[in-house]
Amino acid sequence: MIADAVRSLARPRLRTHTVLPGFRVTVGFTLFYLCLIVLIPLAGLPIRTASMGWAAFWQTIADPRVLASYKVTFTTSFWAAAVNGVFGLIIAWVLVRYEFPGRRLVDAVVDLPFALPTAVAGITLTTLYTPNGWLGRPLATLGIPVAFTPTGITVALIFIGLPFVIRALQPVIQELDLELEEAATSLGARRWQVIHRVILPYLLPAWLTGVALAFARAIGEYGSVVFISGNMPMRTEIAPLLIVTKLEQYDYAGATAVAFVMLLVSFALLLAINILQAQTARRVSA
Repeated sequence: MIADAVRSLARPRLRTHTVLPGFRVTVGFTLFYLCLIVLIPLAGLPIRTASMGWAAFWQTIADPRVLASYKVTFTTSFWAAAVNGVFGLIIAWVLVRYEFPGRRLVDAVVDLPFALPTAVAGITLTTLYTPNGWLGRPLATLGIPVAFTPTGITVALIFIGLPFVIRALQPVIQELDLELEEAATSLGARRWQVIHRVILPYLLPAWLTGVALAFARAIGEYGSVVFISGNMPMRTEIAPLLIVTKLEQYDYAGATAVAFVMLLVSFALLLAINILQAQTARRVSA
C-alpha cells in the first residue's frame, strides 16, 4: 500500500488543459489591450505638450481664464462628490436593508444617469432650474439661483455621479452580517457607537472607491454641464469646455496643455485616494 502510494506520487503528472488560456497569454493580452486603449492615447498628451516648450506651456496654463476654469471644475467636482458620498451611502443603505413598495423601481432609477445621454440630462436640468423652471422659480424667490451658476454645475455633477457611490456600496452592505451589529448592541454599544465603530469602518474602503469614481467622472463631464453652466468665462466655464473651445480655434497645443494639467491633478488625487483606501482596508482587516 505504501509502495503504491509512493509510486503514484513519483509518477509524472500529465499536464491538464483548461478552457481558459494560460497566464502568459492572458497577461500579454491584458498589457497589449491596456497599452492600446489607455496608455498610448494618454502618452500623446505629454508628447504633444513637450513640443510647445516650457515658456509657451506655462503661458497657456497660467492664463487667468484657464485658472478660473480649473477652479470651477475642481471645486464643483469636489462638492458634488462630497454630496454624493453622504446621500449615496444613505440611499444604498435604504435599498439594501429595507423593504418598501417600489424598491425595485427606485433601484432601477439609480442607473438612469448611466443610460441617459448626458446632453439630454443637461437640457432637462437646465429646463428645470432656469428662473422660469419648475424648480428654479421657487428657488429664485428664495434668492437661490441655480442655472448658469456654479451651483447648477454642482447639481448636474451630482446627478451623473450618484450611481457610482450607490453601486460601490450596495454589495458591501449586503455582505455586512447583521450579527456584528447585534453582538455590538448586546455588549452595550449604543446605536451611534455601532455605526461609528462597526458599520462605517467596514464600509469605508468601498465608500472611498465610490466617491473617487464620482469625483473622477465629474472632472471630465461635459455634456450635462455645458447647458446649465451658461459657459461664462471666469465664472462658469469648465475646463473640458475650454479644451473644446481651443480645439475649435485650432489651438491643439493649448488644448493638450490644459488637458495635461487636468490629467496630472486627477492622477494625483486618485492616487492619494487609493493609498488612503488601501491603508483603511489594511486597518479594517487587522
